[in-house]
Amino acid sequence: MSTAPPARTADGPADRTARPPIAAVLAGYAAVVAVCTTVAVLGAGRNPARVHADDRGWIDAWLIGDAGWYQSIATGGYFYHPGQQSSIAFFPTYPMAVGGLGRLLGGDFHLAGWLVSLLAGAAAVVAFTVWVWPRLPRPAAVTAIALLVLYPYAFFLHGALYSDSTFLLLAVAAFLAVERRWYWTAGLIGALATAGRPVGIAVAAGLVVRTLEQLAERGGIGIKIGTGIRTVTVTGTGTVTGNGPGTGTGPARPGSWPAHPRPVALLRAVRRVRWREIGVLVSGLGLAGWMIYLGTSFGDPLAFATVQAAPGWNQGGGPRTWFKFDYVGTLLWRSPDLAVRLTAQALMVLLAVLLLRRVWRLFGWGYLAYAVVVLAIPLLGTKDFMGTGRYVLAAFPVIAAGGHLLATTRFRWLRPVVLTLFGAGLLVATAVFASGVPVT
Repeated sequence: MSTAPPARTADGPADRTARPPIAAVLAGYAAVVAVCTTVAVLGAGRNPARVHADDRGWIDAWLIGDAGWYQSIATGGYFYHPGQQSSIAFFPTYPMAVGGLGRLLGGDFHLAGWLVSLLAGAAAVVAFTVWVWPRLPRPAAVTAIALLVLYPYAFFLHGALYSDSTFLLLAVAAFLAVERRWYWTAGLIGALATAGRPVGIAVAAGLVVRTLEQLAERGGIGIKIGTGIRTVTVTGTGTVTGNGPGTGTGPARPGSWPAHPRPVALLRAVRRVRWREIGVLVSGLGLAGWMIYLGTSFGDPLAFATVQAAPGWNQGGGPRTWFKFDYVGTLLWRSPDLAVRLTAQALMVLLAVLLLRRVWRLFGWGYLAYAVVVLAIPLLGTKDFMGTGRYVLAAFPVIAAGGHLLATTRFRWLRPVVLTLFGAGLLVATAVFASGVPVT
């Protein structure tokens, strides 16, 4: 079975032979979960006005915000009242999983929601480790894993009853499948992702582009490496052959970036698509099925988007949302506390956007397509950056690129500083979230 070529980065090739340290990663994840849960319980207890929904503090602390919506869907299904906040704003994969497990647990839907979120979070971190380990040199891979676990909004992977951990798991798993040329498996996993969140369409887009990229690589179509264009063939062992300056037979020299097809090569690769590769298109069926359900049940296949303009959410489209007029108004006239919470999320988005070029250079067009779409949808769809912090969490190639940057920068002090700030930010954001102050 053919495999993707190893990443060749500015500090040498990744080690594809070493096994990822799954046990160590899970131990670190468990430690962070324990700390975040403790902080969440303490944060929830400091809010006397909060209505506690569960006697188990380690679950009750996470029953905040949209968790109530997911719980209502799991127990009673969907409803839609045009012009009002309605549960059809939330995609079905996560709440249906909670509903199924809750019934197996005798109706304990709170425990079911916590278990689905926590186990999916652990599995997502493991899947990310498996994905990143052979693609980056060890220091960069370790840094990327630490960034994911310590990201200020990573508490959505550590127990919060939201769909973020489930979506991240499905997204990474779909790309792991496509890297193994399991195209139909990738499509089926992708379908769960596109039925899981509005940004799920990014998974479908990324899988399609990555598949075309693989076809172009296998066909020896034009590849761009470093700053020059040459025609090469990249074999499963990482051998590069071809013509042009600096080419020849043998591995690419250390210090070069991985080879990627030119954009026109992706278009030419469409002719090479066969039944096997068609499987990735199945990933769009999750969104299609959700829209069919909304159309037949409520008369509006786009009701999940229409309802965003309802009073209380006020997330309608248009220039006011695109150009963040409400965010500017918050900075100028509203609460400084809210301005800080929004600006922190805007900063995370900005850093992610600045890393997109590195995503392409390290991982290619498919992962760039995924990252661009997964960032663009919430960036254009929110009026004030609220919630964008956790959407960056889904952009796992960006997090990997950030780990690579911190591990290879000449400013060696930057990595410990960033990881420390991220860890501190995670604790603060967890406490704020558990206290009932909106951070999403």
